[in-house]
Amino acid sequence: MMLSPDQTEEEDLPWGPPDTHTLLDSFGAECEPASAEDRHVVRPPRALSLSREEKRRRRRTTAKYRSAHATRERVRVEAFNVAFTDLRKLLPILPPDKKLSKIEILRLAMCYISYLNHVLDV
Repeated sequence: MMLSPDQTEEEDLPWGPPDTHTLLDSFGAECEPASAEDRHVVRPPRALSLSREEKRRRRRTTAKYRSAHATRERVRVEAFNVAFTDLRKLLPILPPDKKLSKIEILRLAMCYISYLNHVLDV
């Protein structure tokens, strides 16, 4: 059966209108008729109460939360890198322009602090 562009009613379809109650029951939502045409308005279930962990999980899945979290993480990593750069500048390394990894910077800082303690003790 061909449908013309002006046929929009679900009752005219050969397979009939969709069973929204069965479909929405699987999601735990309720449907209530909104008008005489039997259109449905989906509302969240009243009896469903979320645990604190489920509420936290839902809040963390929002785009606004993820964006804010990504921004905070970028700021944290940038501050971390600046601290390593500052520490690197305090270490006497030859040649001074040699690129060091973070673990190398930490190990050299430990050795330098140990050396400075030894100099003070003598």
